Amino acid sequence: MRVLLVEDDEKLGRLIVHKLARDHGFRVEWAKDGEEALAWAQAEPFDIVILDWRLPGRSGLDVLRSLRQAGFAPPILMLTARDAVDDRVTGLEAGADDYLVKPFAFAELAARLHALLRRPPRWEGDGLAIGELTIDRRTKTVRWKGRALNLTPREADIVLALARRPGEAVSRDELFARVWGNEDVTPNVLDQYLARLRRKFEALGEEAPAIETVRGVGYRLREARDGR
Repeated sequence: MRVLLVEDDEKLGRLIVHKLARDHGFRVEWAKDGEEALAWAQAEPFDIVILDWRLPGRSGLDVLRSLRQAGFAPPILMLTARDAVDDRVTGLEAGADDYLVKPFAFAELAARLHALLRRPPRWEGDGLAIGELTIDRRTKTVRWKGRALNLTPREADIVLALARRPGEAVSRDELFARVWGNEDVTPNVLDQYLARLRRKFEALGEEAPAIETVRGVGYRLREARDGR
């Protein structure tokens, strides 16, 4: 999993990077101010963000609002010394998914990150977002890192059916029911569509989503083929 850490405190930042990488296998990129954080978020895909409230220049709250206004979907955990209820409400209403008050135990930080990563994908109106993959249910437009993919409506329906349960196997019967309903189609039509989708995802690079076969069960959507 890729983590974007936004923290200006050198000592705390180094500890978080070290412990998350060593003890939990996270890949952590560290931004020390708001502008650097926004640049990272626009340039690279991340699974989750740890965002300090008090930053030099743009505040963490301002960065949070900018990310959400830009359509950034991954979960965001706020770190702050502010423990007043009003401050927590402000952060949550601005788009934070969770809130951790300093000082904190690293075990709790890790537990909260894992809990956020287990949450179901974020629905926003007609859209579904899983990391950098977004799907518009109404227009059947699928985007990766903001770029629209050249998918047919059926291909988009398959991606949507898999994206509803990210990381979980979806059976062939369920895919047929969701994509074709009561239409009379041959059994191998799904294999043909999956093969085309896999080629299109592979062309996006190693960090693009992957459709995996789960023997005896069905298929699942994974956010990155290399497991990061």
